[in-house]
Amino acid sequence: MKRLFPLLICCLFMTVGFVAHKYYVSVTDINYSEESGSIQIISRYFTDDLDRLISERYGVKAALMSDNEHASSNDLISKYLNDKFRIYLNGEQLSFVFLGKEYDTDLTKCYLEIQGVEKESIRSIRVESEVLYDLFEEQQNIIHLDFPGKRKSFLLHRENYKAMLNF
Repeated sequence: MKRLFPLLICCLFMTVGFVAHKYYVSVTDINYSEESGSIQIISRYFTDDLDRLISERYGVKAALMSDNEHASSNDLISKYLNDKFRIYLNGEQLSFVFLGKEYDTDLTKCYLEIQGVEKESIRSIRVESEVLYDLFEEQQNIIHLDFPGKRKSFLLHRENYKAMLNF
């Protein structure tokens, strides 16, 4: 029995490491604000996924959600999102501003905005999200689009990472 106990403890720790986080999903809300004439975006990612992403992609220990968070974590998240998350209005790619992030339990909420969008000019919006596909093969990104007169949700994955809404 004494020989089995250390083996059981090792197996327990290995098992916990594999089941601690078995879903790879993000949720992004994209809304048009008539008041400000802007497209406002809130994306929610698991903080440990973003932490791992920054480490593997940029070689930086971000230590998100800790007192030792790396000073460049916002810049690295913004850089990554600019590379992997795109919005097209009427076929033209738009640039967004990374406004910041905040933590909510085990999630990181990232706030983005595209200013100067006139409601009358919107004929179509296309979203392309390849966020975290380079880390997790089973990653899924849920996109909720909420524009005046149109509301639709999409489930994106590695093979289908584009969503389109026509007005």
